[in-house]
Amino acid sequence: MFWGMTDETTLKDLTGKLLIAMPGMGDTRFEKSVVVLVAHGSDGGMGLIINKPAPSIDLGHLLEQLSIEGEIAANGPIFFGGPVENSRGFVLHSSDYRQDDTTLSIDDQMGMTATLDILQAMANGAGPDKSIVALGYAGWGPGQLEEEIAQNGWLIADAEPDLVFSGDHSGKWIAAIEALGINPILLSAEGGRA
Repeated sequence: MFWGMTDETTLKDLTGKLLIAMPGMGDTRFEKSVVVLVAHGSDGGMGLIINKPAPSIDLGHLLEQLSIEGEIAANGPIFFGGPVENSRGFVLHSSDYRQDDTTLSIDDQMGMTATLDILQAMANGAGPDKSIVALGYAGWGPGQLEEEIAQNGWLIADAEPDLVFSGDHSGKWIAAIEALGINPILLSAEGGRA
């Protein structure tokens, strides 16, 4: 589902939506990125990139570095969540896990927790059913995201959990575009107004 611009070039609240990077957006850090917006409003936005595994660390190594031990061997990739605060961790997860004082509810299907207790729960087999662990986040100041969308930087789509938590990380960008009914080959890096 597309969310269009109004005459005033403002957007409704996009919390819980996907941002899909358009070809030629101009920022190589976001090239072919798929971002879940965990918060969006008049004061800006925050999102996590969900399709770019970090090359040098995985969940097992992270838990070891944090001295978190558990009953199960936690494994899986750690993602480059975005260029802001790269040493800070975030867990995007299914809504079956919730800590009242530390979980940000994104919508009825997803939440985000940024405290060590979720990693301990995951190591003990008591964490969320589905999760993505990310270091860093993507952030936008007031009006910045709206301007990037107006300049043809992003497509907007619903964040379907099957796509968000899919293990096919390299295929998420194409899958997100195709879910909109668009052939990725036909996307243009040029924007325009009718």
